[in-house]
Amino acid sequence: MKKINVGIIGTGFIGVAHIEAIRRLGFVNIIALAENNQQLAKEKAAALNIPIAYDSIDELLSNKDIQVVHNCTPNHIHFDVNKKIILAGKHVFSEKPLCLTSPQADELVALAIKHRVITGVGFVYRNFAMVQQAAEMVKSQDIGRVFAVNGHYLQDWMLWDTDYNWRVDPAIGGKSRTVADIGSHWCDTVQFVTGKKIKAVFADVSIVHSIRKAGKNEETFGSDSAGAEYESKSVETEDYASVLIRFEDGSKGSFTVSQVSAGHKNDLMFDISGSLKSLHWEQETPQYLTIGYRQKPNQILCDDPTLVNKSVSAYNHFPGGHIEGWPDAFKNMMLAFYSFILENKAPENTPVKFATFSDGAQIVHIVDAIMTSFEQGKWITLK
Repeated sequence: MKKINVGIIGTGFIGVAHIEAIRRLGFVNIIALAENNQQLAKEKAAALNIPIAYDSIDELLSNKDIQVVHNCTPNHIHFDVNKKIILAGKHVFSEKPLCLTSPQADELVALAIKHRVITGVGFVYRNFAMVQQAAEMVKSQDIGRVFAVNGHYLQDWMLWDTDYNWRVDPAIGGKSRTVADIGSHWCDTVQFVTGKKIKAVFADVSIVHSIRKAGKNEETFGSDSAGAEYESKSVETEDYASVLIRFEDGSKGSFTVSQVSAGHKNDLMFDISGSLKSLHWEQETPQYLTIGYRQKPNQILCDDPTLVNKSVSAYNHFPGGHIEGWPDAFKNMMLAFYSFILENKAPENTPVKFATFSDGAQIVHIVDAIMTSFEQGKWITLK
């Protein structure tokens, strides 16, 4: 089998997750990485067993042996890096958000089409087997007409006023934090499952801690230990949001996102109401899909490859009872993306199950609409 050569830009937490998932495929070689200085690049390359270390994005992009580049940088440079990758004629997989503004998102989509590159965005939750199962059940009308979608994505890692992270700074993370960071995942997941696009939003958001104490030393972040040194920082990005939504067919929904809900780590949940059945899925117990009924006991379907739809079984890699989680969904995402490249399919006229730049751009528009809705106190319709 022909192997695909890859370069990685940025090797923080999410960059390493990309590397681990790619290496599980078997037909993709990671041959280079880029970091913001040569010492760090060499250290990361040695630790991750990657042959070439660059301290320049342009140098990595000039390597003709690299066919695909992963953008795993902080949010504020996503646009510039994605644009450079496209203009270099290389396929690109970007972490979310695709970029920080709707005009930037539209520009990237147009550039990708013009240069005929294959694009992907890191919306991983649609790649869980039971999310794929839910999507198949909706598509086949097994649950009847979908008329409502509700859910949440709750975390607690910003609960204390001593919790601080670069995402709090709008100059780096963008004008939205919680909605853009985790609300984006919820929106992408439910749009994928229902096959419907969100067309209007009405939002209320709040900042729980208007002042946060940023640790002067990285190890003090999120700590309330005695003697820790802090610098007070004003907060402009939201900790919590509740959003009413309307889909393109007129069906309704709502979701809540929070990074300040104690006891919730990565609690993404959706509940889809159909005229015959309902579907309920939770990311923290991803192997189960609850099917709700009116006149008989509910069913809990597990991700056994022999029990799910035939088209979904490819998203299960182990026998039933062997729990597959977030790293496995990440692998599924990379497998779908790289299989598409390997098969040399035309990106503009072939349906895909992984999120593309078009999907990522639409999510940027949703986030912008949510923040505008809160600022103006009214429903905002997406263009």
